[in-house]
Amino acid sequence: MKTRYYHLPRLTGVDALRLDEREMPAPGPREVLVRMRAWSLNYRDLMIASDAYGRALKPDVVPLSDGAGEVVDAGSEVTRWREGDRVAGIFMPGWLSGPPTARKTAGALGGPTDGVLAEYVLFDQEALVAAPAHLDFAETATLPCAAVTAWHAVAVTGGLAPGQTVLTLGSGGVSLFALQFAALGGARVLATSSDDAKLERLRSLGATDGVNYARTPDWGGVVAQATGGGVDHVVEVGGAGTLPQSLEAVRVGGRISLIGVLSRDGGADPSSVLLKGVTLQGMFVGSREMFEQMNRAIEHHRLRPVVDRAFPFAEAPAAYRYFAGRGHFGKVVITDE
Repeated sequence: MKTRYYHLPRLTGVDALRLDEREMPAPGPREVLVRMRAWSLNYRDLMIASDAYGRALKPDVVPLSDGAGEVVDAGSEVTRWREGDRVAGIFMPGWLSGPPTARKTAGALGGPTDGVLAEYVLFDQEALVAAPAHLDFAETATLPCAAVTAWHAVAVTGGLAPGQTVLTLGSGGVSLFALQFAALGGARVLATSSDDAKLERLRSLGATDGVNYARTPDWGGVVAQATGGGVDHVVEVGGAGTLPQSLEAVRVGGRISLIGVLSRDGGADPSSVLLKGVTLQGMFVGSREMFEQMNRAIEHHRLRPVVDRAFPFAEAPAAYRYFAGRGHFGKVVITDE
């Protein structure tokens, strides 16, 4: 039986994405076969398609790290799953628990190893988590990268507690999940956007304050003033272009979780880190243990991810192009037809 999948024969941009057919994969003893029902895009996927990721990639890679589906077959030694289970893959199949190591974080899906933009995908039984019961497949597909990264930053290393102040930047997937998690934990959340309508939507998700960075280039100083000296935690997704303002916005002794590289322009003065005693920590998604912990919180609070728009599987290149336009609010997903 033939099944469809996408691959990148060349890393020359979205136009290189090819839809092809291959034989239905058969699970090994400890593998499960998942019929994929939905997928979601991350900025990383655009970088990989354009050969801008900066890391070694598998030739002719099957793209995307994020997807959800249902188990349709399992190997003879599989004990964790059975046919019909609703599941999502983990971003790094080798990072199950504990702190990250080079060995655990090797082989992230959709880059160094094949990803999930296919109708049927094989997973090791250890590399899956159960989908939250109240979420559909499209919502579940948004979780493996953006949501786990935000949970890692806000809840695991960020010391989330009622009364904490958290700053999120923009309206991409990581930022929206960080806002939702922080608000659920009782934090005061401040958010930035260049669009007033988006700021209103951010407030509807739990932000108490919003700053339009297009009108207020010195938004870091505004945030610091509004919080009486700076926020406890900045979820920094902009990279070099926004880090100087994040350093203005954070309090003395505060934390900046460095996640994104949306802008490489600009630069930060390292003396600000020293003078303020700031903890500046790079975040790289998270473990299966974190994913499962996060899913328990999502189920308990009935949290729903923000999905901006869905595209059918046959129109995956259009989803890439829409996502590249950066007009979205939340996650861009692909669904089975």
